[in-house]
Order: sequence, then C-alpha cells, then structure tokens
Amino acid sequence: MRPEASAPFLPPLATKVPRRRAIIGLTPLIDVVFILLIFFMLASSFLDWRAIELNVPAQTATGSSAEGALLVEVRSDGVRLSGEPVSLDELATRVAARLETTPDQRVLVKPAAGVALQQAVTVLDRLAVSGVSDLSLIGDGAE
Repeated sequence: MRPEASAPFLPPLATKVPRRRAIIGLTPLIDVVFILLIFFMLASSFLDWRAIELNVPAQTATGSSAEGALLVEVRSDGVRLSGEPVSLDELATRVAARLETTPDQRVLVKPAAGVALQQAVTVLDRLAVSGVSDLSLIGDGAE
C-alpha cells in the first residue's frame, strides 16, 4: 500500500477572507436611554401629597387662646404632654382618649429650639392620625 492512499483527504488551503467586525451603533442605544429617562420622569412623583392642617393661634389681649388646650412640647430629650414625659404611642393614646370626651379639643405643639424638623413633623403626623382637628404649632414667644 502506498502511504498517500491511506492519508485522509485534506481540502486545499483556502485563502482567508478578513471579516469585518460588526459595528454597534450608539444612536439606537442613546434613543432607548433617552426614552426610558423621559418615561421614568413622567411616571414618578416627587411630591408627597400628605398634608397636615395647622391653625395659627389667635393673638388676644387676655391670652385665652391657650386656655383649655393640650400642650405638647417637642424637646431634644423627648416629647412632653402638659409637662409630663411621654412616648409617641402614649401621646397618641392619651390624646385619642381626650378626644373621645371633647372632640373639638385644641392641641398646641411647641418645638424647642434646636429640635430637628423631622421630629416635630413626626409628632404632628402622629397627632393628626389620632384624630386631632384643631392642631396649632406655636413658637417660643406664644404660650
């Protein structure tokens, strides 16, 4: 047997044609990102629609605006109801119990100097959820 006959058939070497690399166009990608950006800007809401109604206490010569009202002090060391330290849950429970007897009970909230705004808003929100309809925010000068 001849050695040429037992060798497998090999095709002749073809000349390699250089392949062009596929170029990815950035224009469609930018269009998609832009459309997604517009969609999420229009679909999302950045405003919180919850609102807390506050009343401005009336300034009278006799000072009767605070008479009979519950005074809630928001301090850096905690919350006080009529001078007594209470937790937020206890505050909500006591105010709700008071509202059962007098539904038009006035509640005055007095944040101390240096108290974080979020802490005062948390107290106001808890009182509003408890059912307080006459809620006033007072400063240091008003009592």
